[in-house]
Parts: sequence; structure tokens; C-alpha cells
Amino acid sequence: MGRQRKRVVTGEAAPPPRKDEKPSAFHRKDKKKKVNIGKMFINISIGLCIFSLIWFFYAIYMRSSLAKRVVTLHPSPHVLDANSTDAKVSPERFWGSYRPQVYFGMKTRSPRSIVTGMMWMRQFSDLDMNLRHTCEQGDRLQGYGWLMHDGLTFGVQEIRDNDFTLTTEFVKRMGGDHGGDWTWRVTAKQHSSAPQAPVISLMFYAAADAQGSLQAHVEERNRLASITGFSEELGNFKITFRKPVTGELSSAKYATYNYLQTVSPGLEKLTDIVKYSLNRRFVYSPPSGEKKHYIGVDTYKPPHHQNQQKPDQRKESDFVVYQVTVQTPFQIEVLFESGSFHDRPNQLVGSIMTQELEKRKAEFDAKFEKVFGLEKKGFSQAYIKFGKAALSNMLGGMGYFFGQSVVQSVYNEYPLLYPEGALFTAVPSRSFFPRGFLWDEGFHQLLLSKWDPQVTREVIAHWIDLMNMEGWIPREQILGDEARSKVPSEFIVQRNENANPPTLFLALQELIEQLSSNPDKAAFQPTLHFLRRLFPRLKTWYEWYNTTQTGPLPNSYRWRGRDKDTNLFLNPKTLTSGLDDYPRASHPSADERHVDLHCWMALSSGIMAKVAQLLGEPHEDYQLSHKVLSDNNLLSELHWSEQHRAFSDFGNHTEDVSLQREKVYVPPGQPRHQFPVARLVRSVRRAPKAQHVNALGYVSLFPFLLQILQPDSPKLEHIFQDMRDSNKLWTPYGLRSLSKSDPLYMKRNTEHDAPYWRGPIWININYLAVRALHYYSHTEGPYQEKAAVLYEELRTNIINNVYRQYVEAGYIWEQYNDGTGRGQGSHPFTGWSSLTLLMMAEQY
Repeated sequence: MGRQRKRVVTGEAAPPPRKDEKPSAFHRKDKKKKVNIGKMFINISIGLCIFSLIWFFYAIYMRSSLAKRVVTLHPSPHVLDANSTDAKVSPERFWGSYRPQVYFGMKTRSPRSIVTGMMWMRQFSDLDMNLRHTCEQGDRLQGYGWLMHDGLTFGVQEIRDNDFTLTTEFVKRMGGDHGGDWTWRVTAKQHSSAPQAPVISLMFYAAADAQGSLQAHVEERNRLASITGFSEELGNFKITFRKPVTGELSSAKYATYNYLQTVSPGLEKLTDIVKYSLNRRFVYSPPSGEKKHYIGVDTYKPPHHQNQQKPDQRKESDFVVYQVTVQTPFQIEVLFESGSFHDRPNQLVGSIMTQELEKRKAEFDAKFEKVFGLEKKGFSQAYIKFGKAALSNMLGGMGYFFGQSVVQSVYNEYPLLYPEGALFTAVPSRSFFPRGFLWDEGFHQLLLSKWDPQVTREVIAHWIDLMNMEGWIPREQILGDEARSKVPSEFIVQRNENANPPTLFLALQELIEQLSSNPDKAAFQPTLHFLRRLFPRLKTWYEWYNTTQTGPLPNSYRWRGRDKDTNLFLNPKTLTSGLDDYPRASHPSADERHVDLHCWMALSSGIMAKVAQLLGEPHEDYQLSHKVLSDNNLLSELHWSEQHRAFSDFGNHTEDVSLQREKVYVPPGQPRHQFPVARLVRSVRRAPKAQHVNALGYVSLFPFLLQILQPDSPKLEHIFQDMRDSNKLWTPYGLRSLSKSDPLYMKRNTEHDAPYWRGPIWININYLAVRALHYYSHTEGPYQEKAAVLYEELRTNIINNVYRQYVEAGYIWEQYNDGTGRGQGSHPFTGWSSLTLLMMAEQY
């Protein structure tokens, strides 16, 4: 028999090892390997968790750090010393008409100034409530503005109301430690067309702004004779209200008096407080004439709103109002006297004030002719008076603001408050834009630098000192509650990716040229020290543009901040460019290239090189950038459209767009009013593609406007042809902003958004055009004669039309109609429209 085989059943477990039997080496290794893999897996998991936690907290830290950058100021020393506007450092500029948003008022250049001002109303009129205080276009005044103002010592303003004219004058006198004294004189005269002499109430007031105190002193039961007060910046002071007279040193007029002493939580509340204190119970009873009830300030009674929000938590400050009601004609003086002015020779009133005023006027006239030379150029006295008003309104429209901007970056979920800061600046319009705008200010200072370079240095320094650590400057400065009360909520938040044209470089260019031409002149010598302090921040500002506004190709640029909701706009706006609704690529994208920004950067790099060279700093990189960006071949490669024979933006664009009423389906039998209102929305009939934008207008002119084109460039010939073509840009009143033959010429951007930069004439760009024509007409080249002819025509057209509209309507305007030349938009607009004076003087 063979040997018996062991039977194995499939799936049956192997017999367990005996207790005294050792596991095999193979099993020991396998178990150890499993343990090691498990430990390694655990260690890796722990490591990943730790790394994730570290990364998580690092990300939070970095986001928090990045979020703080937008509200962290630039680390370099300020251009201006902290006390630069104090009374002891700058006494002659301490007091001024630095409240452009009111018809007449003064304050100091200090953060919490005692403010003074004037309100008025006509009694016994058809309109019960015709109180005037803040400059409002809705008041429909026939005209108001400064006729003479030297920016320093005096001002004369004319306000033409319905049937009377108020002339406001002020004169300052230096003395003491707190900016000296000043006197106001207000003269009221009825118009010859008025059926009877109007009775007017003037309300003079003083208000403390969160610090200081005021005390009213009453005589004759209800006549406020004076206010005494104290503040840290002013020390002790007294404001005296003199009785009205028929004229200087003439007999007193019959008048009735009221006064109000109360408190206010903020300067923006002053008008409302006066309105809610008015009462008709008072009687006007002149010696000859019937008794009438008039409206006067009484006890302030705050309004009670049913849905009243939480009460104002701000500190309340003293507010005192003096009302005098008197029949025209009359004259009233208000005297401010500083308690530290101990050697005062006499009071600055009556004939003393008149003598001082006449002296200042004569000095102003002499300086005006010396600076601008209009008489020498053959202008009539009427044109010269207009030129003085243009300058005076810009000087009289300077404001001193203090407060915090509201800002936001992509790293902030909610807007933040910017650090507190001060801004001394001109404003575009006292009625509509009584605050600082970055791109406007460069144009403003082109004019003011001719009159007073110190003002320009201070203004530029104030703007640059508001820069954050990134190099960003909020482009619209809304500082303080009073300024914020005049701004729609959607424009308050400033975003740090958004730029504005760096026009301050134009003003710097002017300061450098002044210094280079007149190095020994005292007025220009401080410029070198100013530039040295400015330079660290100026470098950061320039680099900010080069890092945040770069385009898709090397040496190209793109404005950030275009409107996002493309369905609601015929062409999404580019507010950051300053040209708002000027047509850009129809479909915003990161592939856009903007020719105007390219030219601004070419200009800026050249000026940076000049500043650096002047200071002995490295300038080669700026010089190289200027050379590259000014290269006409590069400019043509990036922006010249052979199809349109013009310089153009480039982007994702289609011409075939329009606004159409959207269709809203209403089921049969359902009431229509329960469904959404049909909006105008954009209809795109042809898909966009990457191409040059077909718009011909101001943007197309920028290589010429900023003098980037070489004098022998054949592109100049095309530009001159387009400029002179009345079917494109030429009008008898100036260059229109968008070609008359353009598809979007005078087209609304939304149903509520009228055309703005799509045809009307704007003086700032026309000034650049006249300036460029002057340059090319004085530079050898094939187009020199053509430039000279265009220069004479365009300059004459602009000057004559702006002057004519000023005479006819009483205002310098924001823009001018390209069909009729009529002024339109906000008024008075004595910001860059005042550059007309430089065209008259031929100073570029």
C-alpha cells in the first residue's frame, strides 16, 4: 500500500499555534511593518493638521495685515510739518474764506475751527421759506461769485438774488498770536426793476466745532451786540455786530432784531436748526409804513419724526445767530477782534475799513496785470474784469477740510475709516462739488501756481500727505460731516484699486519750470526744499500707478474700476479716468489698453526724471521709462488704429449695441402695477471681439494733448484734420468731447444717465489742446503753420464763448453745449473752467 496522504479542506482555517510555540520571523516582520505604516500615517496626519492650522492662521494674519494696509499711512515723514497751518507759523493764511460750500463764511485752517457765516431771507415774499445759506443750484440765484479775491487778505463778492444784490466784502489785519482781526461789510441794494424796496433779514452766526465756547451779549432787550468766545486756536476773541446804516458814516436805518443761542451736533445741521427756530410772531413796524408780521429766529424746536433714528451721539457745540431785518438799501459791518492783538491802532470799521479795502484792491489790480498782462494784450476792461473773477473765484473757492475718508480694499468685507487728515485745496464747484477731487486739482494749480506758488506747494503737499503705505491717494476727498452731507451715498466709499489721472504732475512741471527760469526769485526758491520733502512719497505714488494700473502687454496701461453691471449701461463708465461715460471697450475685460493713461504715465515719468535730477537723486530709470513710453512707434503699435486713422483704446468691443426696453411678461388678467417696471437694458446685436475702440474724441487726442507726439509725426496731420472737422470735433465754441459722427454721440448711458463726456465742450481738455497747439506752433516741424492757425482760432473761440456765457448767465460753467455754446451742468464751476484766464494770458 502506498503512503496515506493528508486530507485538506478548502476554506478551512489553519490550526492555531500552540501557546508555547514562537511566531515565525515572517509574521513578526509583517506585524512590525504594519505598526510602522500606521505610525507614519498618524504622524503625517498630525503634520498636515499642524501645517493646515499654521497656514490657516498665517492666512488670517496676512489677510488682516493686507486689510490694514488701506488705512495705514505712508511711513515717510510728512511733506508738511504738523503745525504748518497754525496761526503762529502761517498767520496771514490762518483765517480765510475756507468754507466754499456756503455763500459767505470764514474759518481758520485748524481741525476744529470756530466757523462764521451768513444766511439771509427775503421777508414778505411769496415763498415763506427762502432761507439761503449753503450754495445750492436750486436757489436759482441770478449769479454769485467773487469779483476780487487775493487768496490772502481780502475779498469782494457779489450775490444777485431775485430783486436785490448783496455785496459781501472782508478785509484782514495781522496782529497778535492768533491770526489777527477781520471785518465783514455787507451792502444790500435793490434792483432798479424791483417794484418796491425789499425787506431782508441777514443772519450772521458763529458756531463752535466740537471745541471752544461762545457767549452772547444782548442789549436793548433783543439786539445781539456781540459774541465773546474762546478756543484753543484763537484764544479769547470778540465778534461785534454794528447797526445797519444807509451807507458809510450815514444815519442808522430802522431795523428789528432777533437772536438765537443754542447748540448743534455738527456744522451740517446749522441750516436746519435755524429753519426749525423760525417763527412768524414778530412785528416789523417802520416809522412810515404798515405793521407786518415777519419771520425771525426764536426758540429752537427739533422736529419729531415718527421713524426717528437713534439720537445723534456727537458732542454738541455752541451756536449763536444774530438776525437783523431791514429794508434796502443798507450796509452792515461785523468785526472780529483777537484778544491777543494788544497794539491795535484802531478798529477796522467804517472809513478805516474802506481805506484798507481800496488799498488791497489797488494792489490786486497791479499784481493781476503784472502776472497775466491782459491790458498789454489789448483786452477790454470788461474782459479783464471777467479774468479777475475767474482767478478770484478759484482763490475764494479754496477750502480747508478735516476728517476721515471712508475706504475699502478687496481684503475688507466692510468699508473702513481712513486716518484723520487735513486738506487745503481748491474745489471744482461751490454748489455741486464743494470738496477735493484729485484730477481736478492738478488743473486748478496750473492757474494758482502763476498767482501764488506757495499756495500750490501747500496744496500738493496736503494731497500727497494723505497717501497710504501702498501709494494710493483717495481720489475724492470727503472730509468731515459737513462735506459728507453734500455727497450721494454711492460715491462716499473710495476703493484703493481706483486711480485718477495724475494731474498733480502738471503742477509740479510748472513749479520746476518757474524755479529753473528764475532761480534767484524769492517766490520760487522754497520749491527745491519742497521737492526734497515730497520726493519719497512721490516715488511711491508713481510706482503705485506702475503696479496697479498696468495693462496686458508690456508698457501698456489700463484704468481699473469700470462699471461692473454691463447690462444696464450702454457703455460701462470709467469714472477713474476722469472722463466718466466717454466710450471705452463695450465689454470691460483685463485685456484693455487705455491710450490716455499711457500718455499720463509718459508725462509723469518725464517729470519724475526732472525732479530726481534736480535733487541729485538717481534718475536714469525714470528717464528710460519716459523714453520707452514716449516712443512714437510703441504708441502706434499699442494704440494706432489704421482702420479709424486715430489713436484708440483697445479691448473687447462691439459697435452694435443699444438700449432697449426689456420685456416683462404679465399674465392675462393680472394688474400690470404688481409686476416690475420695464427697464432700459443693453441689447448686443453683434458679439464683441478684441479690437480698437471706434470712438473718436478727447481720448484719441491724448498723444497730442500731452505733447507725446514728435513734431514731425505724420499722425499730427490726421489729428489736426479731425480737430478742425465740424462733423467731428470742431465747433465755434471749442472742441467737443466726442465726434458728432460717433455712434454714441449724445447718447444716454442709461435712462437716468444723460450724456456727459459724449459731446459737450470741457474747458480743461480744451486748455490742453490750446497749450499743445501753442507748443507745436513754436516747434520746428512740417505742421508748425497748421498748428499756429488752429491755435489762434481755437483760443479765440473758447475765450469769447466762456466770456459771453458769463456775461449773459452770470456764471462760469462746468461744460458748454457744442451746438449753441450755452453753459450747462453745475454752476458756478470755477475750477478748471477758470483756465480760460491762462488762455487769455497765453501762459502755458
